[in-house]
Amino acid sequence: MTPDAKETILARIRSALSNAPEAPQIPRDYRARDGRERTAIVEDFIDRLLDYKAIVARIDEADLPQAIADACRQHTITRLIVPSDIPGDWIPGEVTALRDDPALAVGDLDSSDGVLTGCALAIAQTGTIILDGCVLQGRRVLSLVPDRHLCVVRTEQVVGLVPEAIAVLAERATRPITLISGPSATSDIELSRVEGVHGPRTLHVFVV
Repeated sequence: MTPDAKETILARIRSALSNAPEAPQIPRDYRARDGRERTAIVEDFIDRLLDYKAIVARIDEADLPQAIADACRQHTITRLIVPSDIPGDWIPGEVTALRDDPALAVGDLDSSDGVLTGCALAIAQTGTIILDGCVLQGRRVLSLVPDRHLCVVRTEQVVGLVPEAIAVLAERATRPITLISGPSATSDIELSRVEGVHGPRTLHVFVV
């Protein structure tokens, strides 16, 4: 495209927009906060996860290392991808931990048995886990390539409604955000469900 052609196109766009009506005001009368007790909010979150066919373990902090070890045995995980800042006591002794420091190659991620991460936030309303690449999460690709995702969610990280989560994420607008609502799954036009196409086919969540 020549510079003259580009300017002609942009000039036409500007001319068309100059007569455009003002954008309508966005309604903001939706609920912005879930006023229920935290126990009810967390129960809703777990219910959504189970509805999405995720595996959920509700545990205390002290039981987390054993729960992770049990999950690794359940899913036959022997090579586990972990972000560089995952605590050592989270990693089972019989598992080979592949720390992403220095950054692992995609081939290493693909040949692993699973990945273990924390999360940034979770939404009870939609059963969604949010990663933003910060503490205990690592790079976005870590949670997308391995076939099994073990994810630690603390109850204080669970908010009730989507607007609550958006308000928190607004403070992290430059972070790479990943939204996870159950194991990866898609359907074709005949509604044949296929799992694991766009991410892990197994999601195992530890609600601590």
